[in-house]
Amino acid sequence: MIRLFHVSDVHFGREDKAAVAWFDATVHAERPDAIIMTGDLTMRAKSSEFAAASAWLEGLKRPVTVEVGNHDLPLFNLFARFFRPYRRYLKLESMIEKPLEIRGVTVVPMKTTTRFQLRNWSKGSVSDRSLERAVAGVGDADTSGLTLVACHHPLIEAGTQASARTHGGANALAALAAAGADAVLSGHVHDPFDLTREVGGRTVRLIGAGTLSSRVRESRPSFNELRIEGRALEVVHRVMD
Repeated sequence: MIRLFHVSDVHFGREDKAAVAWFDATVHAERPDAIIMTGDLTMRAKSSEFAAASAWLEGLKRPVTVEVGNHDLPLFNLFARFFRPYRRYLKLESMIEKPLEIRGVTVVPMKTTTRFQLRNWSKGSVSDRSLERAVAGVGDADTSGLTLVACHHPLIEAGTQASARTHGGANALAALAAAGADAVLSGHVHDPFDLTREVGGRTVRLIGAGTLSSRVRESRPSFNELRIEGRALEVVHRVMD
């Protein structure tokens, strides 16, 4: 059985230190096959926050792929936001949008953040380029196993307290389903969810992780454990006591 830990929205700078320590201890005790981090590693994209996030991820000693969240882009430094938005991510460069291929499962990254939009900057958006890359990655995956797409914003609303309102999300979900994706993993809303949708004649799971930050909403700090056996996928919401 393959075991993946899906974690999101740690928000270093506003992290829940007890929740992060709990996650660390669980990783070291159970040694999952890989960790999928679906964005918002930091609170304000500060160098000190990225340094803490980098040290944390490296210390887990497991294969990791990281998606960029809206909080990981500079908010107040507009020059950096438009022209060098990922400069402070350099120590994490090898983990950013890294496809993971584990025997029996393929994880394909897809960016849903944007540097500018004429609405709430925190909401999601799937560009044509990001979708094309993700669809190509799904198409190249081994069809004998499961194919998971990892992004920060939910592609459609999941009934959580917070919303994503992802521009182009529904079209992206349809394209990913047609390409053969089995599930889409996301974060952003700080509450876990697990939905099943029929899209173009295919069944796709939409799986959201909670948060390890102090910015909880309806749920306590949590992460998802994905258990994969053959083509069967079980999602366990692991909630801190």
